[in-house]
This record gives sequence, C-alpha cells and structure tokens, in this order.
Amino acid sequence: MSAGTKSAARAPWYAPFVTAAGGFFGLSFAAGRCLFRRPFYWREALDQAWFLVTVALLPTILVALPFTVLVIFTLNVLLVEFGAADLSGAGAALGSVTQIGPLVTVLIVAGAGATAICADLGARTIREEIDAMEVLGIDPVHRLVVPRVVASCVVALLLNALVVAIGLVGGFFFSVYVQHVSPGAYVSSLTLVTGLPEVIISEIKAGTFGLIAALVACYRGLTVSGGPKGVGTAVNETVVYAFMALFAVNVVLTAVGVKATAG
Repeated sequence: MSAGTKSAARAPWYAPFVTAAGGFFGLSFAAGRCLFRRPFYWREALDQAWFLVTVALLPTILVALPFTVLVIFTLNVLLVEFGAADLSGAGAALGSVTQIGPLVTVLIVAGAGATAICADLGARTIREEIDAMEVLGIDPVHRLVVPRVVASCVVALLLNALVVAIGLVGGFFFSVYVQHVSPGAYVSSLTLVTGLPEVIISEIKAGTFGLIAALVACYRGLTVSGGPKGVGTAVNETVVYAFMALFAVNVVLTAVGVKATAG
C-alpha cells in the first residue's frame, strides 16, 4: 500500500467538513476582495436581481400572508384578554418588523433564491464553463459570484421591506374588519414600541441573510461534481446549509438587536 493511500485511510472523519468550511471562507474572502475590483458587472447584477425577484416575489407574498394572520391573530387575542385591544397596532408593528419580516426572508432567500443560484452555477460547472473562464483568464468569483451576492443582498432587503408592509397592512385589515379593533387605535399605536432602530436592525438582518445564502449557494454551485445528479444534490444541500446558517444568525442578530434597542 502506498504512502498516499495510507495517509488517505488515516484521514479523520471530520476532514471533509473542515475542508468544506475552509473552501467556503476562502470563497467569502475572495468575494469580499473582488467586490472593490473594477470593473463591477452591473448588468450581471441587475439581471440576477431581476431573476431572484421573479423567483421569490410570489412565494414571499404567499408565505407572508398566513404568517401575518397567525401572528396578528395570536397577539390580538392576548391583548383582548388583557383588556388592551387598542395596542394591537403596537403588537403588529413589533411582530412584523422584528420577526415576520426576517423570518419570511430567511425562508424565501434560502428556499428559492439560494437554490436558483446554486442550480445556475452548478449547471455551468458541470458544463465546464467555469474551467473555460479560468483558461481565458476570467476570474469566476469576480465575474459570477460578486454580482450574485450583491443581487441577493439587495433583493433580501426589498423582500424584508415588502413583508413588513404586508404585515402592517394585512394586520390592519385583519384587526379592524375581523377582530373589530378601532382603526385609529391601531394606527396610533404602530410606533409605540417599534421605531427606526428596530427597522434598521431588521434590514441589517435581511441583508446578512441575503449575503450568507448567496455565498453558500455560490460555493456549492462552484464545487459541484457528479454530473446532473450532483447538481440536484448540491441544490438540496444548499437549502439545508442555508437554513441552518440563517436561523443561527437570526438568533444571534435578534439577541444583539434586543440588547441594542433595550430601554
């Protein structure tokens, strides 16, 4: 048995995970470095942003509506029990800005946007387009990854704003016309506990989600192997890894945001 075979046989079980983590962080640093390199491919970024919007817009609306109804209904029931139904707007604003918006953004960015990016880059990889670009002296990270990361961040910010708007408007109609809350009381209490700091933190969370999801999708798309079957496997893994990373980041950023805005 050769020395190389013995070394491979003695490789620890966690070696693939360490290698994958190192490759992901290497791609992330390379993307950050290429972000400030000229030229920036604006047309590619705009095309990818429009592509992500077409993929994610309808699922965002369909997911945001039931989440809004569920959270607003639960909050209003509790407020009515405490005799504070006039504060339904405050609950709707707090729930929409701090939880519904970022949570729906996580689901859509990881479930729709990231998978679309991974499938696109994975198809290019198995067709050896990435290798051809490198042979021609074109950096795939600069040409393909950076525009997709920027597009994903921008679309995530817009999706979060859309979900928050849906939450506030949907909460108004549901509270006023279903649970018979006073319209004036709902509107006047919107900014009672939710202000500009909460909105900024919500947008920071959404931008971070878009960044991480795009980087995970690009890494898996560029490292795919095994032909078309490998692309399908990479897409499935992208969903799992993106969900795990985004929910963990959501917990951390939520805790930081609550601490920063307390008092």
